[in-house]
Amino acid sequence: MNRLTFVSGLALAVSLTATAQAQEPADESEIIVTAQRENRTEVVNGGEAGVLGNKPAEDLPFTIRSYDESLILNQQPRSLGEVLENDPTIRTTYGFGNAAEQFVIRGFTLFGDDVGLSGLYGIAPRQLIAPELYESVQVLNGASAFLNGAAPGGSGIGGSVNLMLKRAGTDPLTRVTASAAENARFGGSFDVARRFGESGEWGVRLNAAYRDGETAIEREDRRTQVVGGAIDYDSGPFRAALDLAYQEIRVDSLRPKVTLATGAIPAVPEADANYAQDFTYSELRDVFGTLSLAYDIAPNAHLYAKGGARDGSEEGLYGGITVSDAVTGAATGSALFVPATTNNEAVEAGLRVKLGSAVTHEFNFGGNANWQVFRTAFDFLSGYETNLYATPQVPEPPRPGFVGGDVDDPNPITRASLWSAFASDTIGLLDDRVLVTGGLRLQTIRQENIGYDGTPGGIYDENAVTPVVGVVAKPLERLSLYANRIEALQAGPIVPFDTANPLPNAGQSLSPRKSVQYEVGAKLAVADLFLGLGVYRIERPGEGVLPDGTFGYLGDQRHEGIEFTVNGQIVPGLRLIGGAALTDAEFVGGNEVQGVPEYTANANLEWDLGFAPGLTLTGRAVHTGPQWADAANMLELDSWTRFDLGARYVIAAGETPVTLRLSVDNVANERYWASAFDAFGAALLQGSPRAVKASISADF
Repeated sequence: MNRLTFVSGLALAVSLTATAQAQEPADESEIIVTAQRENRTEVVNGGEAGVLGNKPAEDLPFTIRSYDESLILNQQPRSLGEVLENDPTIRTTYGFGNAAEQFVIRGFTLFGDDVGLSGLYGIAPRQLIAPELYESVQVLNGASAFLNGAAPGGSGIGGSVNLMLKRAGTDPLTRVTASAAENARFGGSFDVARRFGESGEWGVRLNAAYRDGETAIEREDRRTQVVGGAIDYDSGPFRAALDLAYQEIRVDSLRPKVTLATGAIPAVPEADANYAQDFTYSELRDVFGTLSLAYDIAPNAHLYAKGGARDGSEEGLYGGITVSDAVTGAATGSALFVPATTNNEAVEAGLRVKLGSAVTHEFNFGGNANWQVFRTAFDFLSGYETNLYATPQVPEPPRPGFVGGDVDDPNPITRASLWSAFASDTIGLLDDRVLVTGGLRLQTIRQENIGYDGTPGGIYDENAVTPVVGVVAKPLERLSLYANRIEALQAGPIVPFDTANPLPNAGQSLSPRKSVQYEVGAKLAVADLFLGLGVYRIERPGEGVLPDGTFGYLGDQRHEGIEFTVNGQIVPGLRLIGGAALTDAEFVGGNEVQGVPEYTANANLEWDLGFAPGLTLTGRAVHTGPQWADAANMLELDSWTRFDLGARYVIAAGETPVTLRLSVDNVANERYWASAFDAFGAALLQGSPRAVKASISADF
């Protein structure tokens, strides 16, 4: 903390000195006001709705909103999960023993593998996603298989997340940022964008970021380095864009989830405690990109095509801890070495045509395809004695242990291809005050499972037609009522590794499954506020450990809930991002679903102080209700609330606006079990401790 305080103070002093020494322009106050306005953290109500195109929220029979790059710049999140902390309908947890973020939406998981990039699956990095590369993080609540196709990883029933890489805007940009975070994590970034040509038809954007050092959790160290570049061309009827990016992340001594082998929930350790072993690490490297083409063959007809590819490599020595005594914290540690590579490609093409006047028709035709190859192996190392509250550091267990495949040259264990063709019509009545959408998508999923030793496994090749029906009615100006019914066909999930209780069919894929969703809701714009209310019901086959010890489909799940969101300006200078969600997730005729909070709520406020030009105060409250920690509904986590505070201050150094940011997440250093979402037994994820973050940006 002393080191961080010194760095923050130094940054402030340098900035103030620069301001004092600079020749003061006549329009300094205008520079400050303009920069403060451009730095506002806001939500865009709408976004890329897959095959339906870029639409405002009020024209869609679904709920969609976008968090833009100003939020990422202001809040300085280190991962996609920290961006999505702003959403009242989403909670973030980890995967199986490693730093793999997954998201709980409407009580269903969304794997990092199934996060979209420009509407394409399998192209964004998996496990962890650094947010600095993206100009928009778009959230769509509910099933989206018709809009984007089936998610290859088999998740996303409750909602989807789509990322849009940064491209040049209409205004030139040159921004340099330096940052520091508790305990000793430092970094910097730059972002440059220009348009060229007689009418600015060419655009170029290049941005990069680097962060490294110990996090607020003791001994946990993270290094992130990303580079992104985009070239786009817009001649009017023809548009093209090439986006390329590189991401590398390493996490050492990751604080793991806590598996329970006891009939009680242990007390939460100190907020910054770390029960990981120093030999554990996770290293991720991804090279990825997309190419997008579009041509307006007529004012009412639009052709488009896009494709993407990713080459991913990861390696980790993952650690786990299984508590056997909730009082003393006595536990068994486990270690698992896993190398993996992924090679994915995706394409989509379509035609969108709008016809008619009194009654309009917007037709969409097209198809997409996705190819994925996943190579991996594993080495389960011997266990060791440890403790949740007083964790001894032990030597790395000897290798090899229990090995599956060739850890030096992993074989492909999954080859998957997904094909689909879609057609839809959105009928507009009464001057488009009533919009009725009907569509069909023929989805084919072919997946080949291969043993770790290379022996051929099962192959499934199945297809289904998944329909969608949606209605939007606008009885009053700025009020939209909507309803939808949508089905989804999912690729079967890959059976994950469980270091505590290895599964006989780990690494294999389950057969595809269908789900169905019904939803009704309303969207209302009041002055500068946008409010949304939705009520939904989703049904699908469940999953879990079967009586024979394998992992498979188990029972039926039914999720019902109510979601309320609000964002916008309450009064001039005071903005709100917030909302709440109630979720009832249960197995039909059985228990409630483990790890799904009964309710969640967020409130994020920003206040531009009119009496102090350039100063903005921020505050956020995140509340999560109780959730079952085990499938038997015998262990329950308490609800928890976290408060974050921050401030931004814009000054003018000559004609250059300089923004100082300081934020404190989890101000009270509250310690809590944040999540119990897991496929096996009871596994708890501890919430993050207090974290102080500071940065200074100059826009030249």
